[in-house]
Amino acid sequence: MPEQDLFCWMEDALRGAEWAADIDGMRDVHGKVAVITGGSSGIGRGIALAFARAGMRVVVTGRRAEHLKETAEEFAQHGWDVDARRVDVTDLAAMREAADDIELRHGRIDVLVNNAGIGLTGPVADATSSDWDWVIDVNIRGVGHGIQAFLPKIRAHGNGGHIVNTSSMGGLLPIVAGLYSMTKAAVIALSEALHIELQQEGIGVSAYCPGPTHSNIAVGTADRPAKYAGSGYAAPDPARAEFAKQQPYMSAEEAGERVLDGMRRGDLFILTHPEFADGVAARHATIEAAFPDEPIDTERAAAIPFLLSSPVYAPPPIDPASPK
Repeated sequence: MPEQDLFCWMEDALRGAEWAADIDGMRDVHGKVAVITGGSSGIGRGIALAFARAGMRVVVTGRRAEHLKETAEEFAQHGWDVDARRVDVTDLAAMREAADDIELRHGRIDVLVNNAGIGLTGPVADATSSDWDWVIDVNIRGVGHGIQAFLPKIRAHGNGGHIVNTSSMGGLLPIVAGLYSMTKAAVIALSEALHIELQQEGIGVSAYCPGPTHSNIAVGTADRPAKYAGSGYAAPDPARAEFAKQQPYMSAEEAGERVLDGMRRGDLFILTHPEFADGVAARHATIEAAFPDEPIDTERAAAIPFLLSSPVYAPPPIDPASPK
């Protein structure tokens, strides 16, 4: 796309967002159909349980049959139904096939949670090309495949919906695990852009950025597909996983409830851990301080108002009835 055409498209999209109705969230979620990738364990399962508790119809996908079985058993203990499917988010054809079949079976799709991800950690300089490929294929392309496969299904019924993309506090405060944080920062940027693009259609988009939560994301890298063989990082240490279980992290169930609450409100960002607030503020202050201390070129600014901000970043209106 020529640069001028690109700028025109961006200007039209952002101007459209100015008059679009605010996303009112999905306050009434009962009976809505939700698809959660990576929903068979950890945070994904916590989200699935929260959705089921709220009366939603839940579909979870995952790669490991034993995790899908465990999820089905846990749902059964509560007397809830779950549609558990073995799907690899790196396989776009399989994702599209699953989307078609889910729509056929359940009649519609209202919510997509792109939660599948891997916690590949270590120094950037030690990563092999296979490490780069794997973390990008799952954490970025996997989200893209979810959007390509399921957004058309949400749009099809014309009644709005919601997409939650699981990022991480590492995407907002990338002080460790460079490759992982890179992918999670990309998910945040994608979510913000998609939030603006879909606002006019009544489809909300949230970037979900949890802090430390009890899950199996760290040890999940032990189940590495053969096509990504050859890592620059040591295999996950089972002792670290046992140590993590003893830490005062957030439970996956609480993390899931926070996703449900944020989706109901229509939040652009769903954050969970206030412990990170000072660090994020310090990082943003460092960014702001890096701007040149010089007068704004008003002529240049007048030519690109659509690039300089968006109405979605305006502070939410104060509800006088809410507790102070």
